[in-house]
Amino acid sequence: MPHLRKLALALALSTFALPAVAQEGSALSPRVVNEAAVPTVMAKAVEAFIIPGYRNLTEKAAAANAATAKLCAAPSQPALETAQGAFSDLVGAWSAIEIVRLGPALEQNRFERFLFYPDRKSTGLKQVQAILSKKDESATDEARLKGKSVAAQGLGALEYVLYGTGAETLLSKEGDFRCRYGLAITKNLDTIANEFLAAWQKPDGVQAAWKHPGPDNPEFRDSREAATELLGILVHGVETVKDQRLKPFYEGTDDKGRPKLAIYWRSGNTMASIAGNVRGLKTLFDVADMQSLLPEDSRSVAGSADFVFKSVIGMAGNIDGPIDQALADENKRAKLAFLSLNTNDLLDRLNKDFGGAIGLGAGFSFADGD
Repeated sequence: MPHLRKLALALALSTFALPAVAQEGSALSPRVVNEAAVPTVMAKAVEAFIIPGYRNLTEKAAAANAATAKLCAAPSQPALETAQGAFSDLVGAWSAIEIVRLGPALEQNRFERFLFYPDRKSTGLKQVQAILSKKDESATDEARLKGKSVAAQGLGALEYVLYGTGAETLLSKEGDFRCRYGLAITKNLDTIANEFLAAWQKPDGVQAAWKHPGPDNPEFRDSREAATELLGILVHGVETVKDQRLKPFYEGTDDKGRPKLAIYWRSGNTMASIAGNVRGLKTLFDVADMQSLLPEDSRSVAGSADFVFKSVIGMAGNIDGPIDQALADENKRAKLAFLSLNTNDLLDRLNKDFGGAIGLGAGFSFADGD
């Protein structure tokens, strides 16, 4: 997050905090973040969520790389299914931690190199298809692939290799080039995942900035800036689910739907990924003990958010199968409508209720940031 935005968020906390009624029968009290709890909450976020999340990502990326290597060495139906299963596991691991879209994720285009989405103009698709059509050998070398477009080297490209038009060639040596391109992608993803982990594990790096907010900290000059960053992950995470995961393929009960705009539609991982996103947000909220940031008389806000978190995760998990079939099924469309409604509700619970309870003023929204 740019420093000017951090300053704006901090000003919102300090300048626009409004009095609010606490528990029934109590006097008016200012809404402020529990600053004493902030360093512990930030440390827990790093140690119990971010680092374990990236460690899991490295494990799943390594497994996907190994499975793809075996497929290339000995093509077969079981080998392809194993590689596809490893891809789905990798998507699951990424979905849980991709919500941390800051710091190391923004350096060297790591986030976009891992996942280029949304691809509104099918830029990535066209580039991947061109690589496969021309059999561009430079794309089979991890070092040279890294220098290509971000759209040609991440999860979207790997999904097309494993599930897109022509994927059946992976069952034989006919798909040798395609498989070697996929292998270069998995090596690239493995490298990026390890870069994420190394950056967060470095004792004097980003984790130190998170754990020790203060005037000499280049990231967070006080506890309020730090708490705002953490809450911003949750708010922006839910907003991403609402606007970039659900809305592209489903906008409401009267919308026929656009299944091919859904993320991971080829592999059938659309709803599993959405559930993973929200599950990651809830895990962060829980393990960091974010409710401790609230004034004692506002702790019920956390319980309300928890209830909606569970509703969204549960409903996303109940919409199984290919997304085009879900859009054609009346019962599943009703679940999508419920999911959309509850995602909006969750955004309000976090942005307005939780944010307001720790001092964000009326009318201020994390959505105003970039």
